[in-house]
Amino acid sequence: MDEAPPPPPPINIRTRHCSDQSLSHVAQRCPNLEVLSIKSCPNVTDSSMADIAVRCPMIRELDISYCHEVSHESLVLIGRNCPNLKILKRNMLNWLDPSEYTGVVPEEYLKTCPQDGNSEAAAIGKSMPNLEHLELRFSKVTAKGFTLIPVGCPNLEYLDLFGCVNLTSRDIENTTSNLKNLKEIKKPNFYIPRSVFHSERYGHWRLYDERFQTDVFRI
Repeated sequence: MDEAPPPPPPINIRTRHCSDQSLSHVAQRCPNLEVLSIKSCPNVTDSSMADIAVRCPMIRELDISYCHEVSHESLVLIGRNCPNLKILKRNMLNWLDPSEYTGVVPEEYLKTCPQDGNSEAAAIGKSMPNLEHLELRFSKVTAKGFTLIPVGCPNLEYLDLFGCVNLTSRDIENTTSNLKNLKEIKKPNFYIPRSVFHSERYGHWRLYDERFQTDVFRI
């Protein structure tokens, strides 16, 4: 008897230049997608993320940081359809010091940000039970929303809450006390020195700023 063909290799995609159309194409062609990093992709919306959620159930790592057109609705769909998800990165821009990106990230794009910290926390806590690594830098989540995450994600090992100034140390300690596997937690820093951040982090936005009215940003 002929041996069964080996399973197709896992697919990892990391890009900062991605459109809705190209991401939907990925969803159609890459059902074995396991790692998807599209941070700082201003043209990606909930529409293409819905395609990813439905067509790519093998995803184990997702980075949608700084994607202002992606909302908590995408998190719900990913959580429901991708049970292997272990790593989620949903960091936001430093709203405590907008000077870091003012003039670099287009203002009209910043105004479209649909991020609701508590809605996103609810989506994570209610639909991602196998999550082990979670990054929520500069999320506006409050104590009420944050309580849902440790309850729904009992396997968390790493938690990054840097810049989440709506959470107090007491909120975090009380809420995470039952996370038996938690190995590292980055708490909010209420006195954030400007030297911590470097404009180079947002350097790619300069390219986007120059091309904002064109289609060359799309792939």
